[in-house]
Formats: sequence, C-alpha cells, structure tokens
Amino acid sequence: MKSKHNLLPITSIIITFLLSSCTSAPNHLIIAPEIIVPSVIQHTNQQAVLDVVDMRTANHVVQILREGEASTIFSAQERLEKIIKNSLNKHWQQQGLSIQTSAVNSINVSIEKAIISVTQETMSYQVQSEIVLKVTVNNSEQTLTSTFKNTGNSKGPFKADIAVLERNFNQRLANLLQQILANEKINHFLK
Repeated sequence: MKSKHNLLPITSIIITFLLSSCTSAPNHLIIAPEIIVPSVIQHTNQQAVLDVVDMRTANHVVQILREGEASTIFSAQERLEKIIKNSLNKHWQQQGLSIQTSAVNSINVSIEKAIISVTQETMSYQVQSEIVLKVTVNNSEQTLTSTFKNTGNSKGPFKADIAVLERNFNQRLANLLQQILANEKINHFLK
C-alpha cells in the first residue's frame, strides 16, 4: 500500500511536466511604442493626409535562426503599418495637426525594414536589429524625403528571450517615431 502512495506525487509531477510542455509559446509580439514628444512644436490651421505602407516582403518582426533548422518567426499581433499610423496620427493631432482624408499636405511613411534577426547557438545568441522608415512629405509645391534608421547589435548567453526582444523593438520603434514627430524639416515643410 505504501508503494502506491509514493508513486502518486511522482506521477503528478510527470503529468504536470507533460502538460506544461504541450502549451505553445506565443507566435506574435505586442508592438506598442511609448512615445514621449515635447509639446514645443505646435501646428496651427494645418492639415495633412497620412498614409503608412509596409514595403517589406515578409511581415514578421523577429526571426530566430538555428543551424540546420527552419527559422522561427514572430509577427506583430496587429499590422505594423496600422500601429505606426495610429501612433503618428495621435501625436500629430496633439501637436495641432489635423489629419484629414483630403488636405494640401500629404505625409507618406514607408516601412522599408523592421526586423530583429537572432542567430541562436547552443550556449549563446547574437541579435541584429534594424528599423528603417522613409517619410515623404508633399506640400503641393515641393516634396521632402527623409529616412529614419535605427540599428543595433547585441550578444548574450544561453537563449534569446522573446519578451526582451519585444521590449527592444518597441523602444527602437518609439525612438524613430519620436524623431519623425520632432523633425524640424518635416514640421516646417507643412503648409
């Protein structure tokens, strides 16, 4: 009778382990850049059309590469162009710029690159990050094109943490969006 009681805790541990290993990790990232823009810039009686287009050939944000294995990819939970458009729209409106469907000024943002590439080794990993946004502003007389880029490399022991990669991507994207919103050339170019 005692031997059956001794097996019960061990069986419970094994079942718990098997059930926990069956749960799948999320295959998407929550992209929510936290933008802090100084309110020094104010637009008075200015309107613009805002359009954001994703020019990338693949929509994933993170790719994890392991030698001899298929890469693991993670996409944004929501479309990246929608996230960028909503963020810029919100902050430009706070600066007094009215975002309309028809206006003299047009602002086009192209997502040229937005990727975190992880090379996973047995006991270490390397990360290369790159986000490139191209902003084209047309004020009906002239066109201004500016490219905003954020890159970075890092290394670490063991396995890359998806939560850390997600946080770093959000920080890099927020940094770029802040640069766009605070860019003097873009703000002075709008009529």
